Amino acid sequence: MNIDAILTGRARPLGTSGIDSAIAKAVVTGPVAVNFLGLEGDEQADLRVHGGPDKAVHHYPRDHYVAWRAELLGAIVDWDRPGAFGENISTIGMTEADICVGDLWRAGDVLLEVSQARQPCWKLNYHFGIADMSERVQTTQRTGWYYRVIEPGVLVTGVSMRLIERPYSGWPLTRLLHHLYVDVLNRPALEEMAAIPQLAESWRKIVLRRLETGGIENWDKRLFAGAR
Repeated sequence: MNIDAILTGRARPLGTSGIDSAIAKAVVTGPVAVNFLGLEGDEQADLRVHGGPDKAVHHYPRDHYVAWRAELLGAIVDWDRPGAFGENISTIGMTEADICVGDLWRAGDVLLEVSQARQPCWKLNYHFGIADMSERVQTTQRTGWYYRVIEPGVLVTGVSMRLIERPYSGWPLTRLLHHLYVDVLNRPALEEMAAIPQLAESWRKIVLRRLETGGIENWDKRLFAGAR
């Protein structure tokens, strides 16, 4: 599988929200340096919830664009180009069902480790001009995923991505998402998730809190706060 586009973006005002966001990405031609915090020339507007080592690189499969185009006829998006979901890496050929937490992927001289699926936030609602877009992304499990960078280097469009190691083959991202949003208090599954050392620390905290309290966090602020 080859990378069909590499994208970066700078923070700028997001629609009518009055808040900055770097979700709008543009395709980069030529090599792009990658370090432990992401791609050179890429930004995150709110470092409290975006970016950092566990979310250094965002990958979104263009495989999902066909379904989104059919479902979102009113979206203000050019579905013929990558970048609609703020992704840094665009590919065709694998989705959340094919990726496991902890996977190590080699792209050229860059080594990437899958840390979590994306947790969609309300900024998607403004970006797409659809009031419940973040909730749709969550419900459909077409979230994309994040990598931490294990070995920095340079990415180039067209380079192949090769699976180097899969220590948790029983934990595809679709299963992770199922227990995060559907079967939310399955204690054996949550205990397994908490024990995966490669899982992003923010997700581990969610899992441990559920195990401790037996309760579920309120998703409304993340999904709709900026639109209500």
